Amino acid sequence: MKDLSVLIVGGGSGLGALLAQMAVEAGASAVGIIDINPDAAEKALASAREKGLPTASAKCDIQVGPQCHAAFGSIVAALGRVDTVINCAAIYPRRPILEITDAEWDASNGINVKGTYHMAVAAIRHMQTQDPKAHVRGRIVNLTSVDAFKAHPQNAHYAATKAAVVSLTRSMAHEVAKDGILINSVAPAGMATDRARELGFLDELAKASPLGRGAMPTEIAEWVLMAGGPKNTYMTGENIIVSGGYIYA
Repeated sequence: MKDLSVLIVGGGSGLGALLAQMAVEAGASAVGIIDINPDAAEKALASAREKGLPTASAKCDIQVGPQCHAAFGSIVAALGRVDTVINCAAIYPRRPILEITDAEWDASNGINVKGTYHMAVAAIRHMQTQDPKAHVRGRIVNLTSVDAFKAHPQNAHYAATKAAVVSLTRSMAHEVAKDGILINSVAPAGMATDRARELGFLDELAKASPLGRGAMPTEIAEWVLMAGGPKNTYMTGENIIVSGGYIYA
C-alpha cells in the first residue's frame, strides 16, 4: 500500500480494523475509516496516528446514499485524495430459511449490497477526477464470502447478498475499466476470530478445511491489500477465493 491513501468502510472493528493497521504497516500514506460507530473508527486509527499519518473518520449509515456521499466527501476533504477503497461493512444474520422476515431481508440487502454499491459509486466518482494520465486511477475491493458459492444452513439471506456483491463487482469493473479503475472482490472462508470462538464455529471450520483450521484474519487481509495495492495494475472484475481448499474455483 506504499504511498496510497486508503479508505476502509466498516473499519471500526474486526477485519476492517485489522486492515487499517496492516495498511499502515504496508506503507499507506493516509488512512480513513467510515463506520456506523465513530468511537470504534477513531480507536482503529490509533496505529496510523502513532506513525504521524493523516487520518480521518466519518459516521455513516451506508444504507443511505446521501450519507455515503457526504461521508466520502468529508474523508477526501481531510485526506486530499483516496486511492484505494475497501468495502468490508456487513452483517451476518442467522435464520432458518422459512423464518426470515422482510425486515431481515431489507437489513441484509441494505447493508451488504446497497451499502457496498453506494460507497463504490462515491469512490468511482472521486477516482474519475484523479490524474487522467495515470495507468491506474484507483482501486476498490469488496468483501464477499465463500457462502456466495456454497450453501450453509440458516444463512440464505446472507449468502444471497454476498453472491450479489460478486455480480455487482463484475458489472462495475467492466463499466469503469476504461477509466483505469480496478474493482475486485475477495471471498474468505471462515476465519479464526474471537467471534467464531464465541459462536462455537472453530471446530466446524477446522473440520471443513483441508488445512485443518480456519483462516487467520491476517491471511485474508493480505489478499485484500494485494488487490487494493500498487502491485495490482491489471486484475479487475475478479473474485479471489481464499478458503484454504474449502472450495475450489
